[in-house]
Amino acid sequence: MKISEKNENGIRVIIAENSQIKIEVVPDLGGKLLSIFNKLLQKEFLWRNDNLLLSTHQPGDDYDSNFIGGIDELIPNDIPETVDSVELPDHGKLWTTSLKYEIKDNLLSLTGVLKQCGLFYRKEIYLDEGSPVIHFRYKIKNEAGARRHFLWKLHAALRIEAGDRLITDAKKARVVDLDYSRFSNTNEFDWPEIQNVDASVVPPKDGSVDFFYLYNIDQGKMDFLNTKNNHLFRYVYDKKIFPFQWYFASYGGFLGHNTVILEPCSAMPISINSAKDKGQCTVLDPGQEMETYTRIYAGKNI
Repeated sequence: MKISEKNENGIRVIIAENSQIKIEVVPDLGGKLLSIFNKLLQKEFLWRNDNLLLSTHQPGDDYDSNFIGGIDELIPNDIPETVDSVELPDHGKLWTTSLKYEIKDNLLSLTGVLKQCGLFYRKEIYLDEGSPVIHFRYKIKNEAGARRHFLWKLHAALRIEAGDRLITDAKKARVVDLDYSRFSNTNEFDWPEIQNVDASVVPPKDGSVDFFYLYNIDQGKMDFLNTKNNHLFRYVYDKKIFPFQWYFASYGGFLGHNTVILEPCSAMPISINSAKDKGQCTVLDPGQEMETYTRIYAGKNI
């Protein structure tokens, strides 16, 4: 793995690449992945908001108006709310946290502590030689003096075309919010058919939006297939850590964006306090830690 650096709008970007794939990582934005580019396919998999310049943010900043795309991770929450007596800002704290980074033995390590909630976060990234696979090793530790209930969500914004398809073995689904839905059904349904529509297939850019919870999942895997070119983006993860999948899609209806966001998640519903009451969020006692591994494949569907 070759590692280099560049400067974009005054912000350091780490570039890691092998013979097949090149990725860009931004430590000052919580370790955001800004790009996943397959060299053999000459394809960029991640969606980017061309209306925004790369910039850093402060805790409490509005996420949507600053959404530049790529892959974020949301910790410890999504919507602003007070959890465990800690006031949590929009889309959590990680996306506005500058992480320390170290490059050693072909491994990029990013570390930091999320202020106020006291969660230590570490992400290690490495690539195989000769394959379009990105590996991630994680550690999260509760360094606060109290129990912490939280959400941890992967958040990959992808480039899309009409006819592309989400592939998951989730059996059940619900609409998250009718304000972000082209459907009026709020009841649980059998994924992917809702109101006689296959919601897994990307429609033309028609000004609509989707937002679903997906659950009753057998495998920790979430795929997105470009059917035109047979190109596949795949998340693989431990479903014990991420038992739920969220799926947000804007077909021009959300700020004009045309993208889908794959979101393996540790909690459901969107409110941590509600998820806490249902026993459906991550919990760490003081000093307790968790480790896990995920990977991304971005290449031909083989």
